[in-house]
Amino acid sequence: MTSPKALSARFPKDFQFGVATAAYQIEGAASDEGRKPSIWDAFSKMPGRVYQGQSGDIACDHYHRWEDDLDLIKSLGVDAYRFSIAWPRILPEGRGLVNEKGLDFYDRLIDSLIKRGLKVYPTLYHWDLPLALMGDGGWTARSTADALADYAEIVVKRLGDRMDALATINEPWCAGHLSHLYGVHAPGEKSLEAFAASVHVLNLAHGKAVQAARSVRPDLPMGLVLNSYSIYPASGTDEDNAAAERAFLFHNDIYMSPVFNGRYHSDILDAIGDKMPIEDGDLEIINQPLDWWGLNYYTPWRIAADPDMSADYPQAIQIPPNGNTEKTDIGWEVDENGLSDLLKDLYSRYALPPCYITENGACYNDGPVAGEVKDDRRIDYLEKHLSATANAINDGIPIKGYFLWSLMDNFEWAEGYRMRFGIVHVDYDSQVRTLKDSAHWYRDLAESHKTK
Repeated sequence: MTSPKALSARFPKDFQFGVATAAYQIEGAASDEGRKPSIWDAFSKMPGRVYQGQSGDIACDHYHRWEDDLDLIKSLGVDAYRFSIAWPRILPEGRGLVNEKGLDFYDRLIDSLIKRGLKVYPTLYHWDLPLALMGDGGWTARSTADALADYAEIVVKRLGDRMDALATINEPWCAGHLSHLYGVHAPGEKSLEAFAASVHVLNLAHGKAVQAARSVRPDLPMGLVLNSYSIYPASGTDEDNAAAERAFLFHNDIYMSPVFNGRYHSDILDAIGDKMPIEDGDLEIINQPLDWWGLNYYTPWRIAADPDMSADYPQAIQIPPNGNTEKTDIGWEVDENGLSDLLKDLYSRYALPPCYITENGACYNDGPVAGEVKDDRRIDYLEKHLSATANAINDGIPIKGYFLWSLMDNFEWAEGYRMRFGIVHVDYDSQVRTLKDSAHWYRDLAESHKTK
């Protein structure tokens, strides 16, 4: 195992190490100080949607414990904190009347991060769409793109002067594919028509939010966070190679090409273009030049062709890891080469700005024993993936920072609280935080890099 000091030496001096969270996953206080429900508040109350009917009502109670949590982040020796702003706290109805108490919370949070010498990397939208907007169709309605732009302008006017960078949307794949095609995330749709509409509206919302933010602060570095997948053919056959490329277009290019090329691939338009609410000028709005982009990476995909080619496009099947493959406790394959291979592939396909690894981490459900959490498997995962990040930098990929997912165990969406990604253990009954061994390891890495 490489020492944290030796590993940190492989990164440029200006490289930033950070930790990441998201509002609905940690804040709790679901109805405090003017916040109204999001689609996840409603979804989690529907029987059978979330493990054991759990919700983010309390989560890690960060809304009330934020000062102690910021002290915890500072103690880790990291440079930066990535978090999301809860749209339902700022605009409880999605549009219209601003909840000043919601803005006040993030005002205090940001000021306190700066006071502690931590850089500020917020995300506008991390899946907590105000429930009121579902009355108009949610992400299937073009009006939601305008609503995100309004929200962006309000946030940047109040908070943008103290941000180091701002992301518009976190993982539109989850808000589109996972939420409207596969029905796993809120609002739980399983509709090709709803999916196609949501994809375009999410892309359009990103572009409009960038325009709105820049209308207030042209100097604010703007980006988008994508969970692009490292896709490998399951075999060397022509059929599997073709299926892997179709899967790449359907899961990755469907977001990257409009944002970075200003167009949808012809195969995507042939498959679902008639169901996408595309209007003249939309692609120019989506194709805003970005200052940076974020990649969230956890695991690769192995893709085979649909045997009878009877399914809808992309006629590709994801092959699950076999019994001999190293996996995390959530069942995801561990392959750090997927990270470096994906970065090289994306930079060969698109003219991309500098990148941050905005999420990377692993689910291991180790608990405290005699006050300690021995999570050596997470340390091994992190070491491998940070090494792959350093390899990519060495190969010329412009990576500016790495945000570990996650600071602390939290509400893991449809998995509830049974899956733990944090380097800090949370006892959800007592809200006691316990640094895992991986937190000590990451602190050694971050502090060693500062003395480089």
